[in-house]
Amino acid sequence: MKTGIATWWARRSLRLRLTAAAALVTAAGLAGAAVLLVNWLHSSLISSLDQTAVQRAQVIAAAVDTGKLTTTLPASAEGDTAVQVVDSTGTVRATSTNLEGEPRLFTFTATTSGDPHARTVRGLPLGDNGTWRTVAIPAGRSPDPVTVYVAVPTATVDRSLTQLTAALATTVPIVVALLTAVAWLLTGRALRPVDTLRAQAAAITASDLSRRLDVPPAHDELGRLASTLNDLLGRLDAATRQQRQFIADAAHELRSPLSSLLTQLEVAVRHPESTHWHTLAPDLVEEGERLARLVDDLVQLARLDARPRLRHQPVDLDEIVFAAVRRARQQSPLAIDEHAVTAARVNGDPDALSRVVRNLLDNATRYATTRIDVQLAVIDGAAYLVIADDGPGIPEPDRQRVFDRFTRLDDARARDAGGSGLGLAIVRDIITAHHGSAHVEDNAPGTRIVVRLPPTAADHP
Repeated sequence: MKTGIATWWARRSLRLRLTAAAALVTAAGLAGAAVLLVNWLHSSLISSLDQTAVQRAQVIAAAVDTGKLTTTLPASAEGDTAVQVVDSTGTVRATSTNLEGEPRLFTFTATTSGDPHARTVRGLPLGDNGTWRTVAIPAGRSPDPVTVYVAVPTATVDRSLTQLTAALATTVPIVVALLTAVAWLLTGRALRPVDTLRAQAAAITASDLSRRLDVPPAHDELGRLASTLNDLLGRLDAATRQQRQFIADAAHELRSPLSSLLTQLEVAVRHPESTHWHTLAPDLVEEGERLARLVDDLVQLARLDARPRLRHQPVDLDEIVFAAVRRARQQSPLAIDEHAVTAARVNGDPDALSRVVRNLLDNATRYATTRIDVQLAVIDGAAYLVIADDGPGIPEPDRQRVFDRFTRLDDARARDAGGSGLGLAIVRDIITAHHGSAHVEDNAPGTRIVVRLPPTAADHP
């Protein structure tokens, strides 16, 4: 039961959070709008009362100025306006009928310049002793000036605002509840494709990366997310297929020298009397060296696939080339010409660059007929290493494919002298890690492999 509740809550927690956030925003917005409405309406109604009081006071002041003021003034139609006319001694000269017999009730002085300013007065002996908006206007002539006070009750405004506040307090929660329900439904509908994508992604396993997520028809954020995830799955699928193919090819390549070694050793063990070890040993050594080279190449590729941080230091590439040429001359009777090698300094890993030159020379030695030409020059700040042979050459459609792992062309298989099919792949990966490039050209006859290293080859992170 607890597990079911936890699962239900986990599936709906995002929906609940989004709905709660929408409800909070809606409630805050409506509450703010209600407060602003009440304040604006209160200010508007009070301003209207003030204008009423000013107009009434101006009418009475005009009567005072023309000498038509009576001691008793008529009240307003509703009978709720309070008026007192007070002279300079504080004596009440005239009053409205609802204040007859009352002493002076207003003591603040009138404003002599500008528009009259209304004040809030409490405690008048009228009605329920509520608040009144009161104005004072000077009237009369010297030496007998008077002040006209007019007060208008705010009870009507207060009742209206109280009713409005009560109505808002009732309707705002209802509106918030309705909008929350709408937000819940819309959020659930909006998150349904997300849950579908989640379920489809959960169903994809490492053994079946060919499956893809359904892209929603709407070209929105979810559609872009699904497309991005499908692109990611495609890259993972391609990387996984490449890794599986690499493992299969590596197993196949390892099986050949191991099978040859085991076969020859088994024959020698079963027939020791007919085994000539002095003739068998070189073959065993050759197969062992082939196996060692293959394992070394596989280890090197594994390290490159792990994206190691290569060293970043100045390297004299010409010294590496000369050292590799000396080594190649010791292992091959071919003529190797390095007269076109000039000084070239690059930034990179000396061990990795040495591996590049050795692999290129080994490849040229394997397929050359009589000679190998080595060139090294700096052009526009970049170092160009060229190793050319006079062998059968590489057809143009295959010149890019030879840099793939375990690639052997048909002619190369017939002439294979122990290559693993990984040498040029290692060259490409190392040069790429140094932000350089490598490509194959026609040497007429033979093959030219051109390697370019930038003037400041940086570490590949």
